[in-house]
Amino acid sequence: MSLSLRFLGTSASRPTVERGLTSLALTREGETLLFDCGEGTQRQMMRWGVGFTLADIFFSHFHTDHFLGVLGLLKTLALQGREEPMRLWGPRGATALFKRSEGLGLEKLTFPLTVTEVEPGAAIARKEYEIRPFAADHRNGAALGYALVEFERRGRFDPERAATLGIPEGPLWGRIHKGEAVTLDDGRVIQPTELVGPTRPGRTIVITGDTRPCAATIAAATDADLLVHEATFGDEDAARAAETKHSTAREAATVAQMAGVRTLVLTHFSARYSRDPSDLAREAREAFGGTLVMAKDGLEIEVPFRDAVPATA
Repeated sequence: MSLSLRFLGTSASRPTVERGLTSLALTREGETLLFDCGEGTQRQMMRWGVGFTLADIFFSHFHTDHFLGVLGLLKTLALQGREEPMRLWGPRGATALFKRSEGLGLEKLTFPLTVTEVEPGAAIARKEYEIRPFAADHRNGAALGYALVEFERRGRFDPERAATLGIPEGPLWGRIHKGEAVTLDDGRVIQPTELVGPTRPGRTIVITGDTRPCAATIAAATDADLLVHEATFGDEDAARAAETKHSTAREAATVAQMAGVRTLVLTHFSARYSRDPSDLAREAREAFGGTLVMAKDGLEIEVPFRDAVPATA
């Protein structure tokens, strides 16, 4: 079951030659969710092969470098004759913001558009996972991070033991794997525990948006498979990070270490680090012992299950 992240924009506040403004596409089993939509996101989607079939865009907050690109994206979808609904999600203020944007072309869309304001802790349920918003610590108060949390999966079914027990392959195997006891023709009752192992965890992906280091992020990211955390500044600008409600690379790494995250991806770099974020990487590695990745535009990361069998050459 595939799950990947494509970084469409990794710059803070303004674009640079190397980096576009913040946007991240998460694709799970063919379904794409977009997190933030900075200026130029639609072109980045075309460049890096992210389809326009997405139906959900989640906004961390409404500073222009995180949402301005959605107006052009929605207009392009309308010009292409889209009819499928589009859902926008964000913190309080989302409804009023997009209402004011109607004069910029949103009143002429060819598809239904819904805007939903979400609160920290109010999970958005889907079939096999849920999106859990949490409170970020950024300027103006209304800012969110999001955790995609997959539900537990069934345990592994043991086909060799099933054959040994004389259970014919077919519907009975499926019923047992779903947790149902079955009675065979000879009267034996087979319990699922005889053939199915313990449940297995799903994956957890956490995306902070803009934020200071905060307890809510640590709670959401505890034991997460992957944390995407902003790292706007380095140690030398720690005071500015605090003033502007952003994080340094070291602070982001400390959050990841405290949460027990497996992989930390740093993004949202100040323009001074656009070409070379190696200083940020060095500072982060001093605080985090897991896998560290420095995001760049176009980077794609596959997130495997913890119990996945490594590929062999």
